[in-house]
Amino acid sequence: MQDFGNAYATFVAQNYGAVICIFAEPLMKIFISAREAEVIACGIGYLRIEGAFYCGIGCLFLLYGYYRGVKRPEMSVVLTVISLGMRVLLAYLLSARIGEVGIWAAIPIGWGLADLTGLFCIRYGKKAENT
Repeated sequence: MQDFGNAYATFVAQNYGAVICIFAEPLMKIFISAREAEVIACGIGYLRIEGAFYCGIGCLFLLYGYYRGVKRPEMSVVLTVISLGMRVLLAYLLSARIGEVGIWAAIPIGWGLADLTGLFCIRYGKKAENT
């Protein structure tokens, strides 16, 4: 049942991201007055970047579940540290070069780096265990 929950979470995350991309402006206007055009524009940029890459966090959730399932829960912690640590570092570095978009872009890049790490460890970790 947990696997069904993980699969459902990924499906919802991907579709949720699509909805956020399409309806970014009306969603922002729920929380921000229409007179705050600059704040709305900033929020729309954030939502569109995040929404476009929501599958990255969905994949990360699947990797967390995988590692718990194969009795390696410490890898979930490692992936979380990579994801969060890279987001902070990249937000700092990218914002200096490309402004606020760099902050928003750091989040899905952090997810992607954690995803790649998790997949790399699945692929090459088994070979190391078998030798």
